[in-house]
Amino acid sequence: MSNPPSAKSILQLYVSMLRTSRSFSSYNFREYFLRRTKNTFREIQNERDPARVAALYNESATELAALKRSAIVNQLYGGWTLAVEKQSRERSDSC
Repeated sequence: MSNPPSAKSILQLYVSMLRTSRSFSSYNFREYFLRRTKNTFREIQNERDPARVAALYNESATELAALKRSAIVNQLYGGWTLAVEKQSRERSDSC
């Protein structure tokens, strides 16, 4: 039986997954992976069985590797900025 991961390692994995999720250029993918990451780690936080926590942690670590690869591909082939996304610069009124 493996030891459950420490709270620090879980937090590091959570931050890495959030950072990688934010790196998607596509709004829909970015928001989906942010939401999925938060839900997964809420599940880990509420879990009391150490074996289940270890399994969820290992699964998330595997998903992080796939998420990083997917983010790179998404950045290479990113699309247009959607209207629902925050604009990076303010519009100036030219009269």
